[in-house]
Amino acid sequence: MSQNPLIFSGNSNPQLAEETAKRLKLHIGKALVSQFKNEECRIEISENVRGSEVFVMQSTCKAPNGNSVNDSIMELLLMIDALKRASAGRITAVVPYYGYAKQDKKTKGREPISAKVVANLLKIVGSKRMVTMDLHAAQIQGFFDGPVDNLTAMPTLCNYLKKEGLCDDRIVVVSPDAGGVHRAELFAKRLRSSLAIVFKRRPEPDIAEVTDIVGDVDGKIAVVVDDMISTGGTLARAAEAILKRGATKVYTVATHGIFADDAIKVLDESQIEKVIVTNTIPFADIEEHPKFVALSIAQILADAINRITTNRSVSELFTDDDEKKAVELSPIEMPAVPA
Repeated sequence: MSQNPLIFSGNSNPQLAEETAKRLKLHIGKALVSQFKNEECRIEISENVRGSEVFVMQSTCKAPNGNSVNDSIMELLLMIDALKRASAGRITAVVPYYGYAKQDKKTKGREPISAKVVANLLKIVGSKRMVTMDLHAAQIQGFFDGPVDNLTAMPTLCNYLKKEGLCDDRIVVVSPDAGGVHRAELFAKRLRSSLAIVFKRRPEPDIAEVTDIVGDVDGKIAVVVDDMISTGGTLARAAEAILKRGATKVYTVATHGIFADDAIKVLDESQIEKVIVTNTIPFADIEEHPKFVALSIAQILADAINRITTNRSVSELFTDDDEKKAVELSPIEMPAVPA
């Protein structure tokens, strides 16, 4: 297998791929990733990959060029198939945001388990490993027969909060639902703060109603922690309820900023002070929205790729309580691949 890994990127998040490759002192592999006139995906790998360790970076989300979530998935699948047929040694799918993750179980009769279908497709086309970031449900790892590295953006997000003075007794970490309590507990531990929980019910998909809040938020800055932000309505209503309970301000932190439908407008007009996400999903016009902050997780991805290539532990990145370990590493020393 080649000493240097090769990184290829689809169209869903090329900026993150470029930044990750730069931190590895590598270049993005040459490939044609476009569409035919009939809107079918067109893939052509333009360099030799025989025997190489290959990483294909692609968030399965809507792309900046307008491609849909499903287009992004097809690009990923066809790139992996093309690389397999070009005799790549081992192919790893790097999927910072794993689409269809919410559809990880049947909630009523005659529904698909879509997250499992996507996992099956990745296996069929030849992906031997997957690297992702903060899966909606950790159990999704069981849908894959091969290794899954479920990285976390928590160190990056916590470092930002600490630099902003949002830690210790000044804040209370809030879980927006009962399912996110474990995640919120980890944040509260790192930030040395207390914990509160919002209870809600969902009368319809993507619609939630706040029913109660457990925990003391009075006189504190509330930091609502979630894995993804979709329509924003739930967070806006949660912020209102938290402020009515006496909180002074509400900040929202999430790994994946999906911002579906008119979520940007909803959050801009909400009482939330700031919305902090990472760049697992591109946010093209973020400069026009001062309430929003997008933090880069390129260093975490780069270090994970480096460790996989050199057969070192990936989980060690997150076992140390020092958050700086995963986000403030010195540049990775790897031989550069000629452009």
